[in-house]
Amino acid sequence: MLYLIPTPIGNLSDISSRALEVLQSCEILICEDTRVSKKLLNLLSDKFQISFKISQFYSLHTHNEAEFFASFNPALLREKACAYVSDAGMPCISDPGIALVKFAQRSGVPYEVLSGANALLLAAAASGLVEKEFSFLGFLNNDGAQRKAQILNLMQSPYPCVLYESPKRVVKLIEQIAGIDAKRKIFAIKEATKKFETKFFGSAAEVLLELKSANLNGEWCVVIDGAGEKSFEKITQEDILSLEIAPKIKAKLLSKINGEPAKEIYKNLIR
Repeated sequence: MLYLIPTPIGNLSDISSRALEVLQSCEILICEDTRVSKKLLNLLSDKFQISFKISQFYSLHTHNEAEFFASFNPALLREKACAYVSDAGMPCISDPGIALVKFAQRSGVPYEVLSGANALLLAAAASGLVEKEFSFLGFLNNDGAQRKAQILNLMQSPYPCVLYESPKRVVKLIEQIAGIDAKRKIFAIKEATKKFETKFFGSAAEVLLELKSANLNGEWCVVIDGAGEKSFEKITQEDILSLEIAPKIKAKLLSKINGEPAKEIYKNLIR
């Protein structure tokens, strides 16, 4: 049996009693990073005065998936209790794990996902902006035209958007949002559940001002309020393709929407 277990995103006490019970029963642990997971097990053992009988540790992350599945015997998952943990939070949600779920499905291996800590839902609930529908974007592209296109698209969404961001790019993100709509409501939280958890809330312009003098170290989750159902009429690629304008202009407009290089789009348009 395979269990996917969410681990604390900061506060050790957020581990569930069921997660501890399953970890205590497991013989095999598949980890995003074995060093991080072994450290976590030691901390949990000390805090809750428990012991684990895990004898085999495997590393599985986005850079070694092909190698892992080429050599891993799925029979182990049927014969023994096995768990997967990412470094923190819910596996598969902007964390490794989905490839293992697909492997289990292909191989007919029974699996179960436990409930638990998740930065996405914590931020959505704490924001005061999410009532029902929202979009989760994970991490945006690091830079370039695709990132700009992603930001333009989320700013047109009628629903709040939740995303993860690095401390190196969070100020730039809010700057870009404020450049489009300085009054748009923003909620940002860093180091959720940890000792130095900090929340920021207000218009994009207000949050930007706060962040420029804040300590940015830590992991960030940002919630951007929706534009509203009627605030924007979204232009589709089909709309642009139907316009009677020069191919070069079409290519530039399409690039703004999908983030692809204008030169490549232009080449395809004139074929």
